[in-house]
Amino acid sequence: MNEIKNMSVVLYLVVLIATIISVDLLFFKHRFWERLMVNTGMVLVFAAFYFRFLKNT
Repeated sequence: MNEIKNMSVVLYLVVLIATIISVDLLFFKHRFWERLMVNTGMVLVFAAFYFRFLKNT
């Protein structure tokens, strides 16, 4: 059971990183502050989703 939880966390982090990189490259390539704010917001949303739905699994 512990291996399944570890794999789900790793998969969740890979999705987070892929989302951040794709949004950076598609929309905010040359805008530093906007990119920083959006990346921070995405990390906070992913963290909130993790703590709300995935932490107790």
